[in-house]
Amino acid sequence: MMEPHDYTWIFGASMVFAFIDAYGIGANDVANSFATSVSSGSLSLIQACIIACFTEFLGALLLGAGVAETIKSGIIDIKNYTNDPEMLMLGMMCALVGSFSWVLTATRFGWPVSTTHSIIGAIIGVGIAGYGGDTVDWSWDGVIQIIVSWFLSPVLAGAVAATIYTITKYAVLRQVDSVKWGLRLVPVYFFVTISIAVLYICYKAPGAKEAGLGTGEILGIAFGSGVVVALLVFAFLCPWLRRVVVEREDLRYYHIPIIHWVSKRQPVAADLELNDSMDPRTRAAVEQEPDENSCTQQNGEASDSSRKIIPSVSDRHSSSENAEFQEKHQQTFVEDSEEPTPRRSPFYELKERILGILLHGLRQDVRNIDNDRLRKIHAAAQLYEDDAEYMFSFLQILTAIVTSFAHGSNDVSNAMGPLSSIFDIWQTGQAEGSKVAVPVWILAYGGIAIDIGLITMGYRLMRSMGNNITYVTPSRGFCAELGASLTVLTASQLGLPVSTTHCITGAITAVGLCNGNWRAVNWKMLGQVFFGWMATLPIAGLIAGLLYAFAAYSPSFVYIR
Repeated sequence: MMEPHDYTWIFGASMVFAFIDAYGIGANDVANSFATSVSSGSLSLIQACIIACFTEFLGALLLGAGVAETIKSGIIDIKNYTNDPEMLMLGMMCALVGSFSWVLTATRFGWPVSTTHSIIGAIIGVGIAGYGGDTVDWSWDGVIQIIVSWFLSPVLAGAVAATIYTITKYAVLRQVDSVKWGLRLVPVYFFVTISIAVLYICYKAPGAKEAGLGTGEILGIAFGSGVVVALLVFAFLCPWLRRVVVEREDLRYYHIPIIHWVSKRQPVAADLELNDSMDPRTRAAVEQEPDENSCTQQNGEASDSSRKIIPSVSDRHSSSENAEFQEKHQQTFVEDSEEPTPRRSPFYELKERILGILLHGLRQDVRNIDNDRLRKIHAAAQLYEDDAEYMFSFLQILTAIVTSFAHGSNDVSNAMGPLSSIFDIWQTGQAEGSKVAVPVWILAYGGIAIDIGLITMGYRLMRSMGNNITYVTPSRGFCAELGASLTVLTASQLGLPVSTTHCITGAITAVGLCNGNWRAVNWKMLGQVFFGWMATLPIAGLIAGLLYAFAAYSPSFVYIR
């Protein structure tokens, strides 16, 4: 009979394996969550990683416990391991190995897979290898409910995202004066996003149930927070946007909180152009289609002249005299660079080499703007006025934060659920069938590993997914992220381990179809994604099941039974 703190080596090895599994989650699933933000240009890769370091960690720490309990004791029948709890420890360790083996392999080749599929398939494989198919809960309360949620999550996220984008398209983007309508509705969008985020936090945060808050009080807190943020946006952000976008003043982001005390600035020159996120050849292909151009002129979409509007202060540059100056300056720089460089000290070389290794994942170009294979897909997307799109970049940053927070709350369970089960058995020496609260330090441990995975290997998935499914603009990215975050947060509230990959993929696909042209979606890429989803569960289950069978049924000098 197992005693408390027996088989410490299994607990120690599982700590390492759980960290690696959470590392793979950050490199794969988190990268999927931020791919739309980086692809649209609303966030750079470094900015996305900085945001994720806080939001993923806090989401895992504050909202991750409920889902981790479902993963730990809701898939296989714990009663079969009552007399042999050490075998459950071994099984959960093998499940972690099977999960991260497939996830890291897929990440290495840039395949977006579901880490939720991976860990659940691995646990099912362990259960079948140990006690046959009967040990797995195939009923609605077990695997069936999870499998149904996998299919429902992309559909529901897509429906929500398409609804939000359709409203946005006809209320703002297709209006004749889309900038004016955008300035009017930006506070409304902030109100909705903040209210929804606070609503779920109030339901799931630690101590929420003990506080005894009623439904009315929670709704009051959520809507009150939304109203406060909307008023701040109306008071500070909207005046800043009006002066930058409409009056063409040269302002910076740090002027937003002091916008009412900033004196009138000289407007920028009229010949300045936007450093557009779309490849010039792709944009030229869009502009050559007469039917779309005639339609867009009437519905507020970007014409040739309107595309010369400047949404970003940092992206402004001259197209005439300034361009000539830059060319001369570049020639001078090339000539100067031909001079022999001074010899640097070994310490400097070592520092640069270390920084190159540590920051390798942050110095990558993950956008596919000038990809020849995607030009036709991007050309099929409808383009709207740049100024209106620019205003949605602020909203997309907010939804990226909410999406990342939701991801941390949901997917940390994929690695920390099995670890919490191993830790509980190691402490008590028993395999309890009831749910045990997941320790906070385990959730924090998983959150740290997720952040490291995103920073070091997340660029591989972002490069694979960035603008690969459809052409992403700030408005499309905002609607896709909000739809995905709503679906994931709802599933976290209900204790359903849905896949963030499914949600964001379904949302961005539905938004792409809202272009009214099926050619605006990369169906080949979606086919590869679906194939990865289908292969994940059996491959992870096979690896974990074979490893468990090898460890459990091999000849041994020590007889457990």
